[in-house]
Amino acid sequence: MTPQERAAQARSQPQPQPQPQPRSGSEAGSEAESVLESGAGAEDDGVDDVLALVAPPRGGKPRAAEGHRATAWHAARSVAARAGAAVGAARAPLRTPLGRAMGHVLAEPLRALTDLPSFDTSAMDGWAVAGPGPWEIHAEGAVLAGHAPASPLADGTAVRIATGARVPHETTAVIRSEHARTDASGHLHARREVVPGQDIRPRGQECRAGDRLLPAGTRVTPVVLGLAAAAGYDALPTLARPRVEVLVLGDELLTTGLPHDGLIRDALGPMLGPWLEALGAEVLATRRVGDDADALAAAVTGSPADLVITTGGTAAGPVDHVHPVLAKAGAVLLVDGVKVRPGHPMLLARLDAGRHLVGLPGNPLAAVSGLLTLAEPLLRALAGAPTPEPYRVPVRDEIQGHPHDTRLVPVVHEGEEAVPLHYNGPAMLRGIAAADGMAVVPPGGARRGEALEILDLPWPMVPSHGASQAGCFT
Repeated sequence: MTPQERAAQARSQPQPQPQPQPRSGSEAGSEAESVLESGAGAEDDGVDDVLALVAPPRGGKPRAAEGHRATAWHAARSVAARAGAAVGAARAPLRTPLGRAMGHVLAEPLRALTDLPSFDTSAMDGWAVAGPGPWEIHAEGAVLAGHAPASPLADGTAVRIATGARVPHETTAVIRSEHARTDASGHLHARREVVPGQDIRPRGQECRAGDRLLPAGTRVTPVVLGLAAAAGYDALPTLARPRVEVLVLGDELLTTGLPHDGLIRDALGPMLGPWLEALGAEVLATRRVGDDADALAAAVTGSPADLVITTGGTAAGPVDHVHPVLAKAGAVLLVDGVKVRPGHPMLLARLDAGRHLVGLPGNPLAAVSGLLTLAEPLLRALAGAPTPEPYRVPVRDEIQGHPHDTRLVPVVHEGEEAVPLHYNGPAMLRGIAAADGMAVVPPGGARRGEALEILDLPWPMVPSHGASQAGCFT
């Protein structure tokens, strides 16, 4: 079952009441003002991230550490989506040739430029017949696809016809080859009852010119390209794919060979580019940057990308240069830490009016958490794609939670349940490699059978029996 089918099935079932979601920008701004005036507010009220958008610090510097609170997980995703939407709304539609439109998002509804089919056409190889039988067979040859019939059919006559060919005027029906026989006198006989209109695709059966085929915001897939071509398009009205550059930070990373002498293989460089492409981004480059603040500053400020993604360096260690580089560049921190495990030291910064940076933690699964939390909603909004409706699935097993933070746990779907997987530590990828989704586990954990929100992963599900045999299930 595809992620879309699972989501539709889950939405069709009675759903538990979801947790309160972050409010829209205007509502959140009003809430922030009221909380500030009263001096009240719970730890998870999300005011910090709202203030970052509504009233950034003077001089565009990142927020001071004093009084800093990490942003609640749902609120962080909302901030990322609003930041992307603010930039995406100003992007002008493009006319993109079909051959280059794959992965783009439709800027306008796709409307048929012609009837489909544009003429009455034969659905089968066989015989076009007119009137009641038996029918005298035309000697002028078959009607082929791409060729107009020579003349209308007279009652009592038949002519050979190919699938996709335009049926002659006055045709009553098409008889499949296997449902007909001929006799020695040159007449055609039907082996079963002939129903008027059978095996004829009438003009406009699929759509009429001007019909809306797909809404704006639809991602262009191979099937969308085929439909657009059939409907008469040579180019599509699309929004440009967001341009992303990935900066993999760290002196300890190897690109080939086995780990040795304190050096480890870079797992994020090979993973992030294809993942971002699956999210609809155009990945300009994946570059290695050592533990050098000046080199990082030059890479960040000189990048032409709409979104720069860094890996590692978001904490406060001796070579964690991301925060100082952002401060020097005059960036505005929209999210500085998220209440989620793994991945809580992630960040989102506005570099300038049209560019953002997402700082992912260096641990692989923690980086995936940051990708799903901040990069995915920002990229979706930048591209003009609609936000998928959340859905929930019962979990087969109890899941241990963090006392205060949300947890993201790899799961695989088995029937109508989501099965949590082992190997879900921040430095591990083994669990998510066998997963088809991430369960959003609230603080305190989840009981067996509790319905949790599921974040789908942008690739087909791995067969669950293979993961089970690998010993990945809890």
